[in-house]
Amino acid sequence: MRLALVLMGGGARAAYQAGVLQALAEIAREVEPARRELPFAIVCGSSAGAINAAAIASHADDFPRGAARLLSFWEHLRAEMIYRTDWLGVAGAGARWLAAMSVGWAARRAPRGLLDNAPLADLLRRELDFHRIGQMLGARRLHALSITALSYTSGRHLTFYAGSEPIHAWRRAQRTARMVDLSAAHLLASSAIPFVFPAVPLVIDGRIEYFGDGSIRQIAPLSPAIHFGGDRIVVIGAAAARPEVPAANGHAVGYPSLAQIGQQVLASVFLDSIGTDIERIEHVNRVVEHLPRQIEPESGWRHVDVLAIAPSERIELIAAKHLRRLPLTVRGLLGAIGGNQPAGASFASYLLFEAEFTRELIALGHADALRQRETLAAWLASASPGGGPPATAHGLPAGLALAAVDSPGAALSAAAPAVAEPFTTETRVVESPGAESSAAGPPAAESAAVKPRVAGPLVAEPPAASPPPASSGSDGAMPPNSSPIGSLSERNDRR
Repeated sequence: MRLALVLMGGGARAAYQAGVLQALAEIAREVEPARRELPFAIVCGSSAGAINAAAIASHADDFPRGAARLLSFWEHLRAEMIYRTDWLGVAGAGARWLAAMSVGWAARRAPRGLLDNAPLADLLRRELDFHRIGQMLGARRLHALSITALSYTSGRHLTFYAGSEPIHAWRRAQRTARMVDLSAAHLLASSAIPFVFPAVPLVIDGRIEYFGDGSIRQIAPLSPAIHFGGDRIVVIGAAAARPEVPAANGHAVGYPSLAQIGQQVLASVFLDSIGTDIERIEHVNRVVEHLPRQIEPESGWRHVDVLAIAPSERIELIAAKHLRRLPLTVRGLLGAIGGNQPAGASFASYLLFEAEFTRELIALGHADALRQRETLAAWLASASPGGGPPATAHGLPAGLALAAVDSPGAALSAAAPAVAEPFTTETRVVESPGAESSAAGPPAAESAAVKPRVAGPLVAEPPAASPPPASSGSDGAMPPNSSPIGSLSERNDRR
């Protein structure tokens, strides 16, 4: 059984995922004490979840160690490690926004983001070992790793991926997959929260495109995991599936602040996409149940189980207790838009990269995962190794060619160019004409349907695994806690 792990976005809220992953590592040790390999053959990440995905993938040969290192990273995190908190950095960004909104015609330099995340770029290049990720793929400890990002230039949602073998690329309406040499640039692009962090330039097909947060317009977040052959998917969110806290008296208390409005925008980015995908899955499931059993193997459908884990408590209430932990400069900036008040705590929570807040989220994630210990243990016990056999009934549309990459998962350079320069991420992808679906959006059959089956730093040490495969030549520039969501069936030639 091939397991897939999908990590969603949420800025600082992604610390919750570190707690869930720690619990998963503990459960995996209980199920099979002698096994240390990552039980998930497929790892997919969006936004801040992309950073967690890359960190875990780099330790595919030692899941407990990888989970412990990721836990240590989030436990000791400070805001200055992610974005500039000095007066010059914060005031400079704030002044550019003020100038653009008041006398935009006279502004000498347009604002690129509310905050400068240059420290995050340095952190990713310094602490994440992309060369080792290539080795994990080459040694077949991992089948596939994908990172998603949105191109502001073209409006396309791109899935950048690397695999242990050539994996078929896909193209749908406004979303495309590309096999590349993954790097810090892809993680930086995927985690660039809109309006907050600047867009990241990448070179696509010989031209520069600017990319932002991978959760934006992510209408099918489960799609990559299913394309890679996942039989069972564990989705770890970073935002509670419940509505945010209403006013204390149940009525509006005044005109909403910019922070409150921004929170609703971010909620639509980080939360609504997975909920919509699950609803679509459930709809298709009802259709699949009426298919004659003898037709099912020939139809291209297969069963994919999904288990969703999301915070069981409201994150904004936890964040409200820790707003004072933010640097004074950031509190001043947020104060201008109402983000340092309880009503704006939800918006501030995406930027609360402070240990006191992240540790509380880690504890919550750990507890939420352990509440599903029985189901998770059964799933982990059924896991195939990273290079295990492909999923059964893994359909492939006629005429769809293999991605023309000689050695996916090639050795990657840890060094990347400065953020000011475009990152190169050219790929060679061959796809048949007409592979793209109608621009009207994915049909119902594009989704999955469900049928129940079974109820420190991030620095990686040099592995003892086999040497990395040769480079591909690609110039790589990163519900409340619930029961399994039934059985998701997926038609791979439509997804």
